[in-house]
Amino acid sequence: MILNFEQLPDIQIKQLVGPTSQRVLHLAYHSKHVKNSSLFFSMKGENADGYQFIEEAIQKGAVGVFGSVHRCFQQLHDKYPHCTFIVVDDVRKTMANISKFYFQQADEKLKTIGVTGTNGKTTVAAYVRSLLTLLRLPTGSIGTTGIWSSHKKLTYQKSTPTTPESIDLHQIFHDLETFGDEAAVMEVSSIAIDQKRVEGILFDVAIHTNFSEEHLEYHKTMEHYKNCKMKLFEQAKTAVINVDDLMGKDLLQLFKNPMVTYSLNKNSNATLRADSISVEEKGTTFELHYNDNIYPVTVPVFGEYNIANVLSAIGTALLLNFHIEDILNVLPQLASPEGRFQVIEGPQNQKIILDYAHTPVALTRLLQEVKKLTYNRLIVMIAGIGIRDFNKMPKMASIIEGQVDEVVVTVDHPGFHNPNDIIDQVFTGFAHPNASNLHRAPTRREGVLKSLELGGANDVILLTSGCINGSQIVKGEYIPHSDEAIIESYYVAL
Repeated sequence: MILNFEQLPDIQIKQLVGPTSQRVLHLAYHSKHVKNSSLFFSMKGENADGYQFIEEAIQKGAVGVFGSVHRCFQQLHDKYPHCTFIVVDDVRKTMANISKFYFQQADEKLKTIGVTGTNGKTTVAAYVRSLLTLLRLPTGSIGTTGIWSSHKKLTYQKSTPTTPESIDLHQIFHDLETFGDEAAVMEVSSIAIDQKRVEGILFDVAIHTNFSEEHLEYHKTMEHYKNCKMKLFEQAKTAVINVDDLMGKDLLQLFKNPMVTYSLNKNSNATLRADSISVEEKGTTFELHYNDNIYPVTVPVFGEYNIANVLSAIGTALLLNFHIEDILNVLPQLASPEGRFQVIEGPQNQKIILDYAHTPVALTRLLQEVKKLTYNRLIVMIAGIGIRDFNKMPKMASIIEGQVDEVVVTVDHPGFHNPNDIIDQVFTGFAHPNASNLHRAPTRREGVLKSLELGGANDVILLTSGCINGSQIVKGEYIPHSDEAIIESYYVAL
């Protein structure tokens, strides 16, 4: 593609040095991903200043460089006159707008659904993808469990654990549209909103799940965290809002476009309300209140909190003009995401449950549901997440203490931290840190193995926290990891 930089839409150039147009075949924000004829977006990251990688990018084939300061651009142009150097106020915003243009506005050819909330984003995205596809609107999804088309999981090198960087995001939209999908649902994290990864996307539906403490390592204050989440609804045509949540009540006052509300309180004024929730062996039944009618519903999901997630998916389908009768007909076929109350049957009637719960609220809800099962002993693995808020870690310990028979404390995504420092931080939340039923495991692999070793006949082994994206993030590198593979090899070796 030939790009004339002076004619790009929604790009405000402060200074341009070098040729005004270039033949561009790739976009890149990481110098190691630069190929011949790439545009390189130089941004300051958590651990490095993008400017130090500009020459590496040019030497690898970059023909254009975007940056926010021009301290070195004239000097670099003298050295590399074939390359174009462009100064803009906001590199991230520019990258998002150029990505959208480069990939031919693929997001506008799809129905787009954005999901935000502290807990439930992954589950809601999976339910929406499944429900809309069952309703014959083939839908892909983007989020923590990876990238999925309406038919299968796709292979991508993820740029972030949840919401991809804008270049990757718009390529995924383009690929989904090429594969024949007609909609895409994506998890939209507060950090992604703040970093303008979804800049320029007008979502057909924005979904709010709930709001509680998370990501304070990035946002510093709950107010900033909340404000970032609220911004998603400024770029949405319609909304699905949880009115049982305080942030949901704020959205009711601020959002002026069409909306569907949902609640687990049958006496609320929500559009969709669930009542008489009952967990069965194969799933959950409940009564759905909608438009003065009551419908009996059976869904193959577990946990009262997941019924709220089901309601949000129903609300999405309604806003996309599907009829309630058609929605109810396919709900018994609803598919759940990987790593959400995922049960693996072990020997001697053991049950190993994988669940991504990694916040105090999610862990509390999960424990409530697991304790409804019949078992001998309950072994739980919790993890401190090195790329998340350290202040949250002791709360995970205080929630689990005294609630289960054995606790294994391990580490997810240590990042640039010493794993033992992360475990130490978790242990500060235990009132009795020297108790004999508390165990340390400095890697997730060791944590899974220790949990399995502690298990016996008729026990439930609950493995929580964040490794469902096929890797562990260690010092910037993505190290392959699979709980399921470890579990399988452990039992094969017995």
